[in-house]
Amino acid sequence: MAMSLEDFAPAHLGKDVDDVVILGGGLAGLFCALKLSPRPVTVITNASIGEGASSAWAQGGIAAAISEQDSVEKHRDDTLAAGCGICEDKIVEQMTREGSARVHDLLSYGVPFDQDLEGRLKFSREAAHSRSRVVRVRGDMAGRAIMDALITAVRKTPSIRILEGYIGESFLGEGRFVTGVLARKRGGIERLVFPAKAVVLASGGIGHLFGLTTNPHEANGHGLAMAARAGAVIADAEFVQFHPTALDVGKDPAPLATEALRGEGATLVNKAGDRFMQGVHPDLELAPRDIVARAIHKEIAEGRGAFLDCRQAIGAKFKDDFPTVFAAAMAAGIDPARDLLPVAPAEHYHMGGVLTDANGRTSLDGLWAAGEVASTGAHGANRLASNSLLEAVVFAARIAEDIQGLMPTPRSAYWNEMDDEPGLPSQRNMEEREAITVLRTTLSRNVGVLRDEDGLKSALEEISNMEKICVRQSIRNMMVTGKIIAAAALKRRESRGGHYRNDYPAEDPSLARRSYTTLQEVEAITAEALETA
Repeated sequence: MAMSLEDFAPAHLGKDVDDVVILGGGLAGLFCALKLSPRPVTVITNASIGEGASSAWAQGGIAAAISEQDSVEKHRDDTLAAGCGICEDKIVEQMTREGSARVHDLLSYGVPFDQDLEGRLKFSREAAHSRSRVVRVRGDMAGRAIMDALITAVRKTPSIRILEGYIGESFLGEGRFVTGVLARKRGGIERLVFPAKAVVLASGGIGHLFGLTTNPHEANGHGLAMAARAGAVIADAEFVQFHPTALDVGKDPAPLATEALRGEGATLVNKAGDRFMQGVHPDLELAPRDIVARAIHKEIAEGRGAFLDCRQAIGAKFKDDFPTVFAAAMAAGIDPARDLLPVAPAEHYHMGGVLTDANGRTSLDGLWAAGEVASTGAHGANRLASNSLLEAVVFAARIAEDIQGLMPTPRSAYWNEMDDEPGLPSQRNMEEREAITVLRTTLSRNVGVLRDEDGLKSALEEISNMEKICVRQSIRNMMVTGKIIAAAALKRRESRGGHYRNDYPAEDPSLARRSYTTLQEVEAITAEALETA
């Protein structure tokens, strides 16, 4: 049930209240909705269902210990190693142990994972995995195929209602109870209230806060900011993964050259043809993503350029084995079977997010979180390749089970952030667009692959200045999330996983733990940074 602001009053709650409202129509949101069936669910999506979700863009696949040559223990150990010492061991154990069941769930929904002639799943290997355990679809089309199958299943499920084109702005609630969502019509000023007995936040990542990213425009960190403004604890916000090999062809978002290319033997070279990963890491091109990203960043910064050479390893098979990357390269006038692919690191995945427990519960009652917006502790400081889709389905299923067994019914009201916004004058609209540009440029420059104290303080200052001119709550949410990431990065004075400080280049054993923050602390860090900048 939706209500306009004029209709809303606390007395309405407890009458026609939706059982569950899910904010986000990506993999985590849709999988959770299906698992909640036949309980009534409303899914609110920023874009049309299936569009604007990073899940649909995932090329590599989903990692799970299914083959006879693999084991849950090996997958667990690989995940822990990639996480650089700060993963939650029990969470990783749980995620890897439940992976096989969730892959079979996806098969039951019609996902056409690659299989051999005898009907057995085929597995590929990606960076930092000790075994081939990634299930794919036609090489690089897993994300799109998974989303297509789930959308079909959702549309056939009467208990699931989809509301497209609405952007979440704030949570409804009282104290630590979340009782609904306030959303605004995309591109307009119409705002609706969605009271609920349970709210699941599955709004995706932060990629489009950065100037160079592989994420869709809708990955703007809105959900993280909404939770932080409501008082939720945010964990590991400084840990941002930059995919080493985005195609550097001037596109926004940047097309992704999947890691599976390097898994098939593609190499990284500079303008001179030198394989620059030699001497950097014993695993060469299949080293952890943060190491490869920094190596590529260095080659580009020092004028030598960075390119992916697929000519020998893949060659004429490229079009059939990796059709998505092939199409993106050809659209840019590059034939990857014959030419080198120019690449650069781009924001790809956020290991941090809203702190959750093993059942997806946040620190706020009535609010669960799943997918990239959540921080379960499964990824630590550096996500293992293809573990993101796995985490999304594992914890979406656990959230559904938790809600089914415990439907919260707190007394409800709303936070005082619901004053209707007037139509924006064109001048103000232009200023907000400029603020977004400054935000993206600042995060890429100062909170990107390489960071230091001066740059992080400068970022907090610039974002704070831009925040002052923003009127729409959705734009202010972007600024809030940008500050959270920069403040968390300033607070962690070491380098670990996806977080690298030039002024603190080594890991500090005393800091081998997760980080936790609240918006109140972020504002305090920002104020101190502005005083000393």
